[in-house]
Amino acid sequence: MAVRAAVLPAVGSPLEITGIDLPDPGPGQVRVRLAAAGVCHSDLSLSNGTMRVPVPAVLGHEGAGTVVAVGEGVTQVSPGDGVVLNWAPSCGTCHACSLGEVWLCANALSGAADVYARTTEGTDLHPGLNVAAFAEETVVSASCVLPVPDGVPLTDAALLGCAVLTGYGAVHHSARVRQGETVAVFGVGGVGLAALQAARIAGASKIIAVDVSPAKEELARTAGATDYLVASDTTAREIRGLTGKQGVDVAVECAGRAVTIRTAWDSTRRGGRTTVVGIGGKDQQVTFNALEIFHWGRTLSGCVYGNSNPAEDLPVLAGHVRAGRLDLTALVTERISLDGIPAAFENMLAGKGGRALVVF
Repeated sequence: MAVRAAVLPAVGSPLEITGIDLPDPGPGQVRVRLAAAGVCHSDLSLSNGTMRVPVPAVLGHEGAGTVVAVGEGVTQVSPGDGVVLNWAPSCGTCHACSLGEVWLCANALSGAADVYARTTEGTDLHPGLNVAAFAEETVVSASCVLPVPDGVPLTDAALLGCAVLTGYGAVHHSARVRQGETVAVFGVGGVGLAALQAARIAGASKIIAVDVSPAKEELARTAGATDYLVASDTTAREIRGLTGKQGVDVAVECAGRAVTIRTAWDSTRRGGRTTVVGIGGKDQQVTFNALEIFHWGRTLSGCVYGNSNPAEDLPVLAGHVRAGRLDLTALVTERISLDGIPAAFENMLAGKGGRALVVF
């Protein structure tokens, strides 16, 4: 059956909106009609080669929709069920999974190398990050779908699949922000906005948002920021000025740039914690000297998918949504059609893009 999709023909090439031939679901697979998909910076990282992906591919890893068909052996969902796509399903058997660190599953992305569809000319297509959400419909492993929590509309639920799990998890699982602590969030995109809301939910006493764009201040304050700084060479000094010359307890870096990571580290107090969420390229080298590591006693840690377990965390997030503590609509600055994805990517490349949501 032919559906429309955004295809990445090759690394570094523009996305092409075209028809693809999508097969019926095989054993253990589920076919989903997308309701919405988030345009995430990680998809841009896949398209420009920062992260490797087999091509040609259909990108999009943050989505939600309705099950339209299931393959043999699938019992956990049925046609008509609303589902959130889980781009990093854990296998349950690798070393990381045995330790309970399902976000580090060694086999989570094994499906990204599969051929899941073909172009109308017969060229094999791979599902970018397993789920190929930039399409009207997709076929995924049953392990890649989770029930949409009660009380969350499908279009909003799409954002739970990556941005919210990552931003919320960075604050609650990785940095473990405690009541009354001070927090700085670097980068006010979708993940950063989720992190700001998560810091507010955690009871942070001061939440400082930092971004290169002055235009994002209102968005940041709506999400929970008490202070807003436009990034500059003096950002770390300004943050110390806002925190009694101490620095924040926690810095969450959502940009994946060496200069931002270094600034986040410099902005934390002695003994503070810096969590790096942003995905940077191999050319982004961050340096520290041995004396400062000893003297400051700070902790620097990476954070994959918010160190989250989607099956456990989605119901928790849904509870925050229903209680009004978490506003998913605040993460979206633009709603676009499938045809609008190439332009949204161009805006990201130019540094002008906000947070776009594809509505099918």
